[in-house]
Amino acid sequence: MTGRRFPDGCALIIGGSGGIGGVVAQEFAKAGSPVAITYRRRKEKADQVEAAITELGGNVTSHRVTTGERATIDKLVEDVRAAHGRIHTVVYAAAMLTAQVDIADVTHDQWNEAVEQDVNGFFNVVKATLPELRRSGGGSYVNLGSAGDLWWPQKDVLSVAPKGAIEALVRGIAKEEGVNGIRANSVLVGVIEAGMFKELTAAGVFDEAWTRDVQKLLCLKRWGQPEEIGHAAVFLASNQAGYVTGQRIAVAGGFGV
Repeated sequence: MTGRRFPDGCALIIGGSGGIGGVVAQEFAKAGSPVAITYRRRKEKADQVEAAITELGGNVTSHRVTTGERATIDKLVEDVRAAHGRIHTVVYAAAMLTAQVDIADVTHDQWNEAVEQDVNGFFNVVKATLPELRRSGGGSYVNLGSAGDLWWPQKDVLSVAPKGAIEALVRGIAKEEGVNGIRANSVLVGVIEAGMFKELTAAGVFDEAWTRDVQKLLCLKRWGQPEEIGHAAVFLASNQAGYVTGQRIAVAGGFGV
């Protein structure tokens, strides 16, 4: 394995059709890893990511899954194994578009949906892929979490709280599965000019006052780019991070420092 950037197999990007997930998938391809991306409803977005990776000369497959449905995740693992031989890394980039609301105003339906889609979705993915990584002699998980773990962003409870539960699971995987050669780390995502931030900005949720308040908390006075998330994820999955596990890298411009 000396001199190689990744173990054999592919990087499985859960949510690889998303604004950030799609760019992360392309960064893995640029780094020389085969890629399997998943989508739920936005096949046209998955097709665009697949075409971009193909244009780069990369090896890519796309798969439709719903993380809340265990049968589709089990089928995904079978299909990815058939296409790529094995999985060396699972990147969890799936995220739902959540309402911006104070904790006191969260409805039970909103909370249950956030937990089902995010926390239970991550757990389902781990349950299906962990035996595969063990069987292959190791691998890694890279979770795209929230920089809200560092400084509470008001009204973002439906995103930050479920991702906080996932962070606990990531640390647990690192603790329990290191003996099996499996690492687990997170990239804490700040305000990135892609994905959810762009959608909520277009919807008028984030105004100039919000921008001023957030940038006061940043050391670097700009928004991040999705490629910067990809660079961190690629590093954590690579052999260069072979002795890194249970850690968080905040790609957030120094948010909350």
